[in-house]
Amino acid sequence: MAIDRELLDVISGIKDKDELAQLFKDLFTPAELDDLTLRWKLLKDLHKKIPQRKIAEKYSISLCKITRGSKVLKKKECVVSRILTQLNTSDM
Repeated sequence: MAIDRELLDVISGIKDKDELAQLFKDLFTPAELDDLTLRWKLLKDLHKKIPQRKIAEKYSISLCKITRGSKVLKKKECVVSRILTQLNTSDM
C-alpha cells in the first residue's frame, strides 16, 4: 500500500513535538510505537557500525530484524542514512 500523501503533508506540517507525539499515539498502537522506536534505535546503532550481534543482545531481538535494517542502510537512496549522518555531524 502506498503512503497517503495527505498524511505525509499533515505529519511534515506539525512543528510542535508534543503535538506530533500525540498524533503518533492517536494513529499507532503502543506495540506499533514500540516497533517504530526499536527500528530507529537499531538503525542508529547500525549506522554507528555497532556489530549486529551486540545490537541483538542489547535489544534482545533476532538477527533477522537487524539484517533488514542493515539492508535499508545499504540502499543508495537511503534517507535514513543521510539523516543519521546529518545528526552525527551536528553532534560534533
